[in-house]
Amino acid sequence: MKKILLVDDEKDIVEFLKYNLESENFQVITAYNGEAALKKLEENPDLVILDVMMPKLNGFEVCKRIRENELSKSLPVIFLTAKSSELDEVIGLNLGANDYIQKPISPQKLIARVKTNLRKSEPLTLPPGQSSILKIGNIIIDRNKYRVTLDGKEKILPRKEFELLFYLASSPGVVHSREELLREVWGSDIYVVDRTIDVHIRKIREKLEKYSELIETLKGIGYRFKG
Repeated sequence: MKKILLVDDEKDIVEFLKYNLESENFQVITAYNGEAALKKLEENPDLVILDVMMPKLNGFEVCKRIRENELSKSLPVIFLTAKSSELDEVIGLNLGANDYIQKPISPQKLIARVKTNLRKSEPLTLPPGQSSILKIGNIIIDRNKYRVTLDGKEKILPRKEFELLFYLASSPGVVHSREELLREVWGSDIYVVDRTIDVHIRKIREKLEKYSELIETLKGIGYRFKG
């Protein structure tokens, strides 16, 4: 049984969504503010549904701390919020959120997105013959451990950033369109927009530091990893 951490300061919303999630055989643990949410991570949830506007710590800060923690950096995070501006969505994606859903939302739609994100969080099956460890100069990308090292120093990447980097680095010299990257890394059954790719690429480049130019942008086409 998958465990969901549901975080919102509106108790009526929490109880309503908790009932619907439990009816789909999810185990649900709850928190009503950001500080309590971080403590509940000790119960090892499989996914977090996170409101943005909360007392003590807002959802953006909670997500940031989840991604900075070695034990939770790959945990799927869905923002569920009444904040509807594009800027807020981009901020959420920058922080490593897997999905961003605006209130109000039907329980059925939320459950569908939860199931999709849980499926996408399962380990990827590598094609026959493809190594789970890529070595590009002084960069090592270990698919089994979700670990990237640059010059012997480990870098922390959220799950989708890691999978996007691994996908690009697995086929150096090959140009990949944004549509292909969305389909192969996020899946065709989850709604994300083209700018999601651009945001994630920018964050990956920041973490690659002096190796950032290994990811090339082809304007109007997509991206490729230098061969």
